[in-house]
Amino acid sequence: MSETSENRSFTPYLIIAAVLLVGVLAVAFWPSPEAPPVEPEPVVALPEPEPEPEQEVFAPAPPPPVLELEATDTVDDLPEPMEIEPEPLDTSDIAVRNALMDISGSEQEEANRILVSDSLLQRFVVTTTNLADHEMAPNHQLLTPPQQSFRVYSQAGKQWIDAASYKRYTSYVNLLEGFDTDALLALYQTYKQDIQAKYDEIGDPGRDFDRVFVQAIDHLLDTPEVPVPVEVYTDSVMYKYADERLQNLDEPQKQLLRTGPDNMRRIKAKLRELKVQLLANGSN
Repeated sequence: MSETSENRSFTPYLIIAAVLLVGVLAVAFWPSPEAPPVEPEPVVALPEPEPEPEQEVFAPAPPPPVLELEATDTVDDLPEPMEIEPEPLDTSDIAVRNALMDISGSEQEEANRILVSDSLLQRFVVTTTNLADHEMAPNHQLLTPPQQSFRVYSQAGKQWIDAASYKRYTSYVNLLEGFDTDALLALYQTYKQDIQAKYDEIGDPGRDFDRVFVQAIDHLLDTPEVPVPVEVYTDSVMYKYADERLQNLDEPQKQLLRTGPDNMRRIKAKLRELKVQLLANGSN
């Protein structure tokens, strides 16, 4: 068995990142559950008070005179109530990260390790936009790369992707599946204005980002599924697929393939959930 470092074209964690960030936002800003009801304090019976001695009854005082408004006094002259503006949503990277850590549960350590710490919304918009255009954004990744190296093994004079290479992405997919789709998209809609504004700066101003999001999902869902093991070869610079049909796929689809058949199936299932909810909500 041989082992080597993986070229940047073998970094499928960029694919998972576009979906994961929306989940991070849902986690960060989803309303907290209501506080549990407070048990009423037990009622203690008190002794009846002693009757008070009779007192002299006085006639009630006459009511005060009714003051009439002058002709110049109108309702319009009264001051208007002050409107209290709601506090702006905290979309800072620190707020998103801290909220995610609080609810990550058993995945907290893993989430803390793989999630980047800066420009989260910007990275999400850039990554999704590039996916919709069948391209990658290697300088705007949302997640850190796997710690394990890409591995191949040799057999019958050929090189094949080692199954251990696929397992490197299982923790990423586990974290992705942990986010509730309904809550995830509800928060996506809540913060759509901020996302749309960032897209207008780098994409087509006026184009609804929902369409970009669905376009990116559709492109990844079109990635073909192939049997394993998968043959590869190296040209001394990077690994390439021996099957020309796979090698001719664009980078996003090739990277999704490199997560392995099981992880790709789970990622596609989450993508389908997102698309169904987007269309059901009339977002596209």
